[in-house]
Amino acid sequence: MSRIIHIEIDDSGLPPPTPEIEQERKVAVFDLLEDNSFSVPERDGQASPEGPFRLFLAIRDRLLVFDIRLEDENPAAEFRLSLGPFRQVVKDYFQICESYFDAVKRLPPAKIEAIDMARRGIHNEGARILQERLEGKADLDNDTARRLFTLICVLHFGG
Repeated sequence: MSRIIHIEIDDSGLPPPTPEIEQERKVAVFDLLEDNSFSVPERDGQASPEGPFRLFLAIRDRLLVFDIRLEDENPAAEFRLSLGPFRQVVKDYFQICESYFDAVKRLPPAKIEAIDMARRGIHNEGARILQERLEGKADLDNDTARRLFTLICVLHFGG
């Protein structure tokens, strides 16, 4: 399987992210670029493009846009996903993240750990939905899906 070597997020027109969300975004991009597994399968009779890939994410017309390019910037694939299936899990994820960030400031470690476990569970659900929505469009492992879900959250709500 190939990989993503560059990520660019077009968040123009979105409110600026909070410092916590911006930190989540930076960590997700760093982690994603460090270790990911991403490929574009054969589509419409066209051979599977060979990576590595450059990924450009944006929201346009209420759709999540994946613009995937080869290392030399030539187009490899582009597809759009409806944000509808992500709305509830993104909302839940942001709510639990707020609780987590608040808990870190004032609660004992046992309470923080419980909130973090719930946060990871919601994050896993978001990754699962993303993998389902990308079926036949892109192949990615669970860790890559989790990190991409974080970026989708940042784009979806901005901050």
